[in-house]
Amino acid sequence: MPDNEMSVFRIVSRRAGRSAWYDSAMRAPYGLEIIENCVACPHLQERVFCNLPPVALQRLSAITSPSSYPKGATLFVEGQTARGVFILCNGRVKLSTSSADGKTLIVRIADPGEILGLPATVTGKPYELSADVVEPSQANFISRADFLNFLRENGDAALRVAQQLGDTYHAAVAEMRSIGLSHSAGEKLARFLLDWCASHGSGKGEIRVKLTLTHEEIAQMIGSSRETVTRLFSDFKKKKLLQVNGSTLVVRDKTGLEGLAGI
Repeated sequence: MPDNEMSVFRIVSRRAGRSAWYDSAMRAPYGLEIIENCVACPHLQERVFCNLPPVALQRLSAITSPSSYPKGATLFVEGQTARGVFILCNGRVKLSTSSADGKTLIVRIADPGEILGLPATVTGKPYELSADVVEPSQANFISRADFLNFLRENGDAALRVAQQLGDTYHAAVAEMRSIGLSHSAGEKLARFLLDWCASHGSGKGEIRVKLTLTHEEIAQMIGSSRETVTRLFSDFKKKKLLQVNGSTLVVRDKTGLEGLAGI
């Protein structure tokens, strides 16, 4: 491959406090499917914001900086001045908020195709959440100035942004309803597992889903404690509702889990 066709990716690890450079001619870091160019992205048709007219897509690619991140890396922090958005191409990122006494609530887990930091970048206010990588990910950065100019020039893109803002709002309301109106920690966990399987699972009988979140992170999502989540998982397994094999969760009795969730 000619030198001028090679893309260089910077992998930033805030946890380790160091950075490394990888060349696209080498093996992709973390085993990721690196998407070097928005125009050549294999997921265009299935992702709302990326499925744009060719001219807009070329412009988007020109203002985008591709980067890959290891698990534990931080994209931005709650209260930080918004400097731009991150388009999540691969992997997952947790979005959380913290109280003054250090308690953390995970608002949601972002999936590939989402634009992170969108509300703050559009309004010019500080990031309202922190974004931390939960598995090796590719997140392409666009500065605030470039992103706003891009929206002014491309009505289709502006419409897609409005759609994501609407989806985010509805997801936040559903999350508040689940946490605020559930009567017990068991009901909250059952609802969380069913929602996770609905968006990430596979299988018509037993549902299998990859669940890389720790018990602490799940507790932060349902407003509970790690000890309670661990106890509930053990209880669910004893009742043969589910089983856990490494990072694979198998729901053996969806009906029973729905009963606990009050559905």
